Amino acid sequence: MPRPEITKAAIKAEAARLKAFFEAEGALPVEMDILLPAEVLLDLYGEDIRARAYMTQDPERGEMMLRPDFTVPVVQEHMSNGAEPARYTYAGEVFRKQEDMPTRANEYVQVGYEVFDGSDPAAADAEVFAHFANVLSDSGLHAATGDIGILKAAVAGLKTTERRRAALLRHIWRPRRFRALMTRFSESGTTLRLQNLERVRANLAQPEAPFIGLRTQTEIDMRIEALEEDASEPPISAGEIELLDDILSLKETLPHVLSQLRDITVDLPAISEAVSLLSRRTEALAKRGVDVDNLDFEASYGRTSMEYYDGFVFGFYAEGRPDLPPVATGGRYDALTAVLGQGRSIPAVGGVIRPNVLLSLKGGA
Repeated sequence: MPRPEITKAAIKAEAARLKAFFEAEGALPVEMDILLPAEVLLDLYGEDIRARAYMTQDPERGEMMLRPDFTVPVVQEHMSNGAEPARYTYAGEVFRKQEDMPTRANEYVQVGYEVFDGSDPAAADAEVFAHFANVLSDSGLHAATGDIGILKAAVAGLKTTERRRAALLRHIWRPRRFRALMTRFSESGTTLRLQNLERVRANLAQPEAPFIGLRTQTEIDMRIEALEEDASEPPISAGEIELLDDILSLKETLPHVLSQLRDITVDLPAISEAVSLLSRRTEALAKRGVDVDNLDFEASYGRTSMEYYDGFVFGFYAEGRPDLPPVATGGRYDALTAVLGQGRSIPAVGGVIRPNVLLSLKGGA
């Protein structure tokens, strides 16, 4: 039997209900422009966002973009005018191309809750997650959590060059590229690094080799210098590669993951602060009534879809419905506030709910 179609009126009513819940928890309701300057979003995400966003040209304001999400404009507004601490909620349409999944809506409503408060990040993380768990408690959803900050701390603590660490950190959100770099910088990648260098030298040694592409001679020289430096450096040790693999493979309930991470900390002390934050967050979640003993944690969670998150991440899903996107997602985005804050930054965490997906699980309206 086909599911009943969900009307726009029903989606707006559900969005209003969710927004009212967050307002009752102390959030200030805010409105954001639908048409946004593209420059900021392009600076943040690079040209890749053009494939996912709707672009247009304004004769006076230049290149513009239909709002792909609320987080960036909310952060901009807060960093310009907001007092601290602050809690915001909003509801409205976002617009995203769905070329890879054409059956999914390219215009849909988001309801969000954002917290700007640096006094106790673990408590703020727990606050946001608990509010989402409460408002979604009657929907039979599965919750997943993770922490990008642990993997970032592990990479930052590797005994290797700053250039290699920077490359790995840059590609944390691209698992295949990250894995390829891990292999290249390891003992098994030594031969490949030397071959790449010799191949570039051989190409440049050709007397009539033409310039193809946009790179200047200076950029080419810098690239050769980087390849030479990398080829001369010792590989990342097998022990450190194994520790990274151990972290990436963690997928268990939160208490079990904490126990394993504490063991890894003995050999990789660089993650100790991030693990301590996870421990404090776990305690804060428990104080808010979250069943942490049965809460799933996956170290790689969020790496393919949450690029501006840099710490705690979470999602709520309908098990057995792979055709549906997550009902809710969220996490911590401290670095984003620094990028948009014009010299200021503040710890921030938040998330969004898709009321249309939530209604589809309830049978429509």
